Amino acid sequence: MDKTRSSAAAAVGDIPNGASIAVGGFGLCGIPDDLIHALLDSGTTDLRVVSNNCGVDDGGLGILLGAGRITRMTSSYVGENKEFARRYLGGELEVELVPQGTLAERLRAGGSGIPAFFTTAGVGTPVAEGGLPWRYAEDGSVAVASPARETRVFNGVEHVLEESVTTDFALVRAAVGDAHGNLVFHSSARNFNPLAAMAGRITIAEVERLVPVGTLDPDDVHLPGIFVQRVVTVADASRKRIEKRTTAPVAPNQAGI
Repeated sequence: MDKTRSSAAAAVGDIPNGASIAVGGFGLCGIPDDLIHALLDSGTTDLRVVSNNCGVDDGGLGILLGAGRITRMTSSYVGENKEFARRYLGGELEVELVPQGTLAERLRAGGSGIPAFFTTAGVGTPVAEGGLPWRYAEDGSVAVASPARETRVFNGVEHVLEESVTTDFALVRAAVGDAHGNLVFHSSARNFNPLAAMAGRITIAEVERLVPVGTLDPDDVHLPGIFVQRVVTVADASRKRIEKRTTAPVAPNQAGI
């Protein structure tokens, strides 16, 4: 039952080229930073990643993208990464854009064994009708477009069918965990992490603090260990980037002047 690994490198060492990976985090909040860097160092490429976004140009999943390791992204928001836009518009990256709530439910459904579900999100748009450019050709034309989705009316309201998501691996980050893989997330860092963990066939969790088995109150556990196969302790839990820092001028009296 001991699922701990000696290092992030050991935890991701068997992820092969071409693997599909669900990754937790929202912006740079709650991202599995150690595991992402270990994956970069491993040289693994042609990755198909499912995550809310793709980090920034020099952080999070953006470092894998910048190294040319990601060939496909399934995301809901990609506005913070200029390299992402360049690769997508240049035909180097395939992108499936998904409404954020739908992406969350696709991951949750995958982890729950639900193959598909109907939702009103995207009805009457290219999400349902198809034609969204997934990949561009070098000349700027659309090389691969999204297919049309099945729709159905329930109680007089049209819905679109969305298929669930499961991936070969999942990478997540938690504030606290134990050797059995039980995880506790801190505040907004919970975001997509539990959902990504559920969707992965092999889920690897980096934890800021590893506690003895039996320490965690079952009522405090956000994700039970049945969804987690490997656990590694974060090398430096204090290393957390702020995606955008916004400050206001300080009045002289407030500054003690």
